[in-house]
Amino acid sequence: MADLPSTPLLDTVSTPDDLRKLRPDQLRQLADELRTETISAVGTTGGHLGSGLGVVELTTAIHYVFDTPRDRLVWDVGHQCYPHKIITGRRDRIRTLRQGGGLSGFTKRSESEYDPFGAAHSSTSISAALGFAIANKIAGTPGKGIAVIGDGAMSAGMAYEAMNNAAQAGNRLVVILNDNDMSIAPPVGGLSAYLSRIVSSREFLGFRDLARKLAKRLPRPIASGMRKTDEFARGMTMGGTLFEELGFYYVGPIDGHNLEHLIPVLENVRDAEEGPILVHVVTKKGKGYAPAEAAADKYHGVQKFDVISGVQTKAPPGPPQYQNVFGAQLVAEAAKDPRICAITAAMPSGTGLDAFAKAYPDRFFDVGIAEQHGVTFAAGLAAQGMRPFCAIYSTFLQRAYDQVVHDVAIQNLPVRFAIDRAGLVGADGATHAGSFDVTYLATLPNFVVMAAADEAELVHMTHTAAQYDTGPIAVRYPRGNGTGVALPGTPQLLEIGKGRVVREGKTVAILSLGTRLEEALKAAEVLEAKGLSTTVADLRFAKPLDVYLIRKLLTTHEVAVTIEENSVGGFGAHVLTMASDEGLIDGGLKLRTLRLPDVYQDQDKPEVQYAEAGLDATALVDTVLKALRHNSGGVAEARA
Repeated sequence: MADLPSTPLLDTVSTPDDLRKLRPDQLRQLADELRTETISAVGTTGGHLGSGLGVVELTTAIHYVFDTPRDRLVWDVGHQCYPHKIITGRRDRIRTLRQGGGLSGFTKRSESEYDPFGAAHSSTSISAALGFAIANKIAGTPGKGIAVIGDGAMSAGMAYEAMNNAAQAGNRLVVILNDNDMSIAPPVGGLSAYLSRIVSSREFLGFRDLARKLAKRLPRPIASGMRKTDEFARGMTMGGTLFEELGFYYVGPIDGHNLEHLIPVLENVRDAEEGPILVHVVTKKGKGYAPAEAAADKYHGVQKFDVISGVQTKAPPGPPQYQNVFGAQLVAEAAKDPRICAITAAMPSGTGLDAFAKAYPDRFFDVGIAEQHGVTFAAGLAAQGMRPFCAIYSTFLQRAYDQVVHDVAIQNLPVRFAIDRAGLVGADGATHAGSFDVTYLATLPNFVVMAAADEAELVHMTHTAAQYDTGPIAVRYPRGNGTGVALPGTPQLLEIGKGRVVREGKTVAILSLGTRLEEALKAAEVLEAKGLSTTVADLRFAKPLDVYLIRKLLTTHEVAVTIEENSVGGFGAHVLTMASDEGLIDGGLKLRTLRLPDVYQDQDKPEVQYAEAGLDATALVDTVLKALRHNSGGVAEARA
């Protein structure tokens, strides 16, 4: 009689407490099942794949060895956390990833006690884990802070700032460096694993700590010799001198896919009385799934895909993406002007600058995950007569706001900011939404802030920014495809601070900034059908405002509505301030502002998000009709 199939181990694991009941020799099977489940889930939903597959064994080992959630596990960025979610009580919802009402694609405090710190931006994990560790130390309660950070995230200065302050945490802080590009050192097989176990043991760590203290009391030549002996012992397999200088005990490199190596080393680290400790593991993105291993870049973030073939579901052909329109126009500008250069912070393809990098490699600079440096670097280029374009997502530019103010705006340097992912961004949710850039840039003296209504306008604005040398200038544009308008053969040089009227009317004026223009035109059609003649204007500039055009619209229409893909304090607020300063509101003008609500919106389809935000044609029409109903003349009732 054939043996009945055994129950998959993953079916027996709802939480890490269940995982810790397994025998060590069962962990390999569990990890394989966890990898299969991750591939299946992402094939259904789309999302980040390669990074999660690379940490399946590491995820299993951490939860097996450490006492999560009492030990606080912080994943840097969080895009690699899908396996973590599966074994921390969320497997039944894993196929709702990045969907409306579903699980976030990143760690999120409100989702689970196993997500002690929300993330989605890079290089925050060590600081947060240090905070957990020190808080427990002060309170005298058990619990470590564990940070898992990738080699790419280590390019950001914040990681080193945290490490420089980590000594006070002692053995309560563990940093796991997930090196998936072998950017520091490759593993060297069994010898590396053996020595890593030795140097992570309590006996060896205690001996090293004693030797350090003793060396301070010995004559300099002897102390120097002892240090060299210790460095030689570690240097046989390790590249951890930098981390040691920052006060960490360095262990590694370790094969991050070999559980027989990982488990004993992590157990030694867990039980060590010295610290803090940095464990260097080497992993492979996409591990265990051939298509992802073969093309790590293409399988970092994926659409829905067929698990068997690895073929991703392709969206139907449509208009070009805004990022590629920007990139192509910048290449065209650079062909005419050798002073133009481009800077990005680890997002060359995401910002459309990969084409620029190929065409002009000597004028392209990827500074890594270091937005602050990127902005100040651009300021230095500008001060020396170059024409730098700093292309950074809106949500990531927030990280460099002090540099934007202090190093660019105050000095009035002509840095060009190309702000991608402006507005709401769909599946990535609140952490990646470009909700605030108009507000935080238009408040700065000397700044010019533009917003493209469509891909043709983006061409004009890129060309205009290239020619503008008076001071800093920014153009914002959304994620995804354009509207389908024809791209201009010859770009226009826009007059700074001048908008355009795209539809003439008499009763209602809609003042649009950015890609809500399409919804404004739809609303105008509905209002026209109700007998309300409607003007639609694309203001183009949040700063400087087109004061002449705005004044004309506000004084010749009964109702005016501003609309923008930005939070309160942006374009609408500036129009209200101008109207108040000029006394235009005193005459009974009905002026309303539509902007993003004062909440962090969760992930969903962009059209759903904008409808929820009240930034679509329906909301525009409702706003106009409500304003008119409150008018003493009862205009809306009379014309309904």
